[in-house]
Amino acid sequence: MIKKNIKPSSPPLPWLVAGQAFPPLEDAWGSADPAPGLLAAGETLDAATLVRAYARGIFPWFSLGQPVLWWSPDPRMVLQTRDFKLHRSLRKGIVRFMNDAHCEIRFDSAFQRVISACASKPRAGQAGTWIVSEMEQAYGELHRAGHAHSVETWVNGELAGGLYCVNLGRMVFGESMFAHQTDASKIALAALVAFCRAKGIAMIDCQQNTGHLASLGACEISRAEFISHLSRNVGKTAPAWHFDSLYWHQILNDATPATP
Repeated sequence: MIKKNIKPSSPPLPWLVAGQAFPPLEDAWGSADPAPGLLAAGETLDAATLVRAYARGIFPWFSLGQPVLWWSPDPRMVLQTRDFKLHRSLRKGIVRFMNDAHCEIRFDSAFQRVISACASKPRAGQAGTWIVSEMEQAYGELHRAGHAHSVETWVNGELAGGLYCVNLGRMVFGESMFAHQTDASKIALAALVAFCRAKGIAMIDCQQNTGHLASLGACEISRAEFISHLSRNVGKTAPAWHFDSLYWHQILNDATPATP
């Protein structure tokens, strides 16, 4: 787990100005430092900077009152889409969802509502959200530029849950999810995995190691392995973001089985 308590005694960080190149990833703080994976700080957070960062395997994460902090952890938590574990209860939930005319998956119909809902639900153990207003604005700009997307679970015409992510080429970087109804965010994640498998996207970046992600098949890989995969895929043509109900077969027929 990445720590965010940056103290005066911490090692010095490069301070980035607008347009400045990111430091080499090898300069990120290591396991002996107070915040492993921390690479740089700065004040610029916009769509162009986010694209440059994600293309290098770097992402922002900071709290209210902190500068923009840029991270590149080693190891990196990823979900190989072929290894997604479909628990029996979730499989049943997806089948019910598919067969209910009042339920649907939508992409990008309510991006701002999704990111705002994610921001309103702090992570476990955190007093506040890491999706501060600057983050919402920057990812909204990234969405309008076509690089950030929402996967939404709709029930009876209401937004029940969802997630948002970043897409560059054939790379998808998961960011955050929320649920107003049971399993709504898990169904959205399953839909994202199904879409990725249908479009030949082999890996979803999860950034951090959590028990929930591990239970769904995510695992840690070295930063070097992650960057190697990134470099081979980030320059490819990005897919068109729409969801077809046929994509569910990518999950129901081929996903790695798991016990409840």
